[in-house]
Amino acid sequence: MSSWTLKSTPPHDWFLCLDIDQYFDHEHDPETVFEDGFRRPIPVGDRDVIVTSFFNGDPDNPEFHFESAEALSKEEIEEANKSLSRIFATDLDLRPLYEKAADDPVLGPKLTELYGLKRMARANLFEDTVNRIIEMRLSHKPTAKKMVYKVRENYGSRVTANGDSLPAWPRPHQLVKANPMSIRKLEPGPTKRKGEFIIGFAEDLLSGEQDLEHLENCPPEEFYETIKKVRGVGPTSAQQLMLFRNRTDASFPSNKSSGKEKGLRKWIIMSYGGDPDNIAEDDFQEMISSWEGYEAAGLEFLFVDWVLSEKEKQQHNS
Repeated sequence: MSSWTLKSTPPHDWFLCLDIDQYFDHEHDPETVFEDGFRRPIPVGDRDVIVTSFFNGDPDNPEFHFESAEALSKEEIEEANKSLSRIFATDLDLRPLYEKAADDPVLGPKLTELYGLKRMARANLFEDTVNRIIEMRLSHKPTAKKMVYKVRENYGSRVTANGDSLPAWPRPHQLVKANPMSIRKLEPGPTKRKGEFIIGFAEDLLSGEQDLEHLENCPPEEFYETIKKVRGVGPTSAQQLMLFRNRTDASFPSNKSSGKEKGLRKWIIMSYGGDPDNIAEDDFQEMISSWEGYEAAGLEFLFVDWVLSEKEKQQHNS
């Protein structure tokens, strides 16, 4: 057995994430994670290891404690930490955003209400992209999550620890062996086209046409222009995938259809009371000037606030 800790850059209150279903996968029950920890397979070299994560509950001195049933070497722990730091955003420093946007009329109050919020992601951009493609345009999220789980179950490695087993996320070399029709026949299974899309992205990575490390680290504009060309992604998903990178910045290019703005840019402008279909670029940049360099983080505060507001409405109406 191995256990280790990883400090996070404050402020960080991971417990805020437990209210956001979108951060979790089919096998996770956020209501039990608080006490039982967050368990998932973590890629370590050529294999996957189940790691259980616990948060110390201190936003100003945040620290994660990890446990694995396997005896991991120092090098393997360092490798696991690359994924864990991305999942929990431990390296993201949002302190400058709290200072820059304190007086922002829209973002400022949310920074106070959601003090310590950091987004959750998956272990790498390949996982996030596969997840996004499969779940895209599916309104019933439990079914969408189960579809992703079925793909993992059939094409990822099976990892066992303490009598429990979980399917790891498939690596590109595992997914390229899949057949789109076989993916479609999973119960439940995504469409044949979505099967083609996730297999195609895996092929692009193995052929070198796409580079995962470059996509993770390149400037936002370059990321957007590159990832939106991946079949099955497109402009809106490209903007959303940008938010999961291990960076604080992002860009929200205009994406109009029939004169109507779409995607995250539309949502941001409407949040500030503007007209998304008729706004100059300079005016939009001025609107989010306090977000500069922290666009991905700023958008996450708006997103989580919206999710929590929707939950309150549902509870009030039920």
